[in-house]
Amino acid sequence: MKKNMSRREFMRIAGLASGASILAACAPSTTTTTAPEGTEAGPGETTEGAPAADTVTVTFTGWGGAEENDGVLAAAEYFEGENPDIKINWIQIPENYAEKLLAMVAAGTPPDTAFCYNTIYQDYVSKGLLMDITANLEADPVVGAPDYFIEPQEKDRCTVDGKWYGIGSCWVAGQMYYNADIFEAEGIEPPSNDPDEAWEWDKFLEVARQLTTDANGKHPGEDGFDPDNIERWGVQWPQNNLVFLHSAVADNGGRWINPETGLVELDSPEASEGLQNVADLMLVEHVAPRGAAFSALGLTNTQMLENGTLAMAIDGSWALSWITKINANLGTATLPRMKSLGTDMQAHIHVGLAGSENPDQAWQWLRFLATEYYQLIFLKMGLWLPSQTALMTPEGMEKWYTERKGPGDGIHPAGYDKIVTKFVPEYGHVLYMPPGYTEADAVITPALDAVWVGDETAQMAMETAVPEANAILEEAKA
Repeated sequence: MKKNMSRREFMRIAGLASGASILAACAPSTTTTTAPEGTEAGPGETTEGAPAADTVTVTFTGWGGAEENDGVLAAAEYFEGENPDIKINWIQIPENYAEKLLAMVAAGTPPDTAFCYNTIYQDYVSKGLLMDITANLEADPVVGAPDYFIEPQEKDRCTVDGKWYGIGSCWVAGQMYYNADIFEAEGIEPPSNDPDEAWEWDKFLEVARQLTTDANGKHPGEDGFDPDNIERWGVQWPQNNLVFLHSAVADNGGRWINPETGLVELDSPEASEGLQNVADLMLVEHVAPRGAAFSALGLTNTQMLENGTLAMAIDGSWALSWITKINANLGTATLPRMKSLGTDMQAHIHVGLAGSENPDQAWQWLRFLATEYYQLIFLKMGLWLPSQTALMTPEGMEKWYTERKGPGDGIHPAGYDKIVTKFVPEYGHVLYMPPGYTEADAVITPALDAVWVGDETAQMAMETAVPEANAILEEAKA
């Protein structure tokens, strides 16, 4: 394994990893929380900005929004109370996270611990950037206990050649949100959180057509329907986020990456059909806004769900933390079943950097991040789903699950426990990219862009792009 990263490798990972930010399972930006000169100190700092003489400072970098920032600060304060000889210096980097993290590494000042995008985790391992925590984890009586995590998913995402280089923060997944008031007004039975009752794709399309109306009250397929003058869309399925595209591929029985070969399989009939189904929502069925049209509206899917111009939205489980605040009756559901029900299952990974001067203290912090206390902070706000088995039991869920009765009264819509305990762990597909994927994605993404605007079918686009992408992945293996 390489221990030093060349400038060429640094530029390759940093330049291409910026696209990984769309996969962050948290809200968008806020400011860093390290205390500027002359202000009140935060966790891990004295008022002069330096730690006390008898403590070790562990730096921790990550992205996230206000919710994540507040959660990390609360966790750091609690951890420091339990470990008075360790201080946590939380450095939040809202933009260009991967590039700035690697710049710290290249400058010889890596953080001790960090968030790591799932898309570049194996790339970092292959370059020797991450701390091997296998012995620490296996010796730990709590986080190293059998079945402490949901398995085999946790081991699948965190181990490379049998060794652990990080621990997943949580789980998140693609799911459906809907405005229940619209369904009630239209007299339509809404979809279910129970995967055993998931809508078939044809049923989903039928309802999406019923819920899509133009300015004259016409629906897609009716004479006189005007696709250029739609007042309410049936659904929105994002095309700019791997979570939702991988969900479509898995939902149709395909695979984005073959886990045995580490190569892209988007040219398979199942995978390309899953992607085409998403494109056809816009291009053929006229029940979903095209990407450019959606952006031109100037509204988020949350705002559109609230004002009734959108009936259903495909989004991440993390989005519950803000969608639950809408002033409307909110429902959630599994994704509709194509050929084989599935969803993307992922999250960022907490890692220690191999260049840390405080590996023992870094492990103590990483271990804490994998305990119940830290995970509960984000479960309670609806940002995360559990990765610890104990928090999925009825007793464990009592610690964080609150049924939503309306805006500001509870978080989780009725029946959401089925998403947590059944849909995600039983139908979730983990997707963690092999070394070289960020460069290969520079081939895949433009090819998919042609699909979303109707210039090519998914099968045509992937038959051309996948061999080129896989050649890059094969070269990265060498």
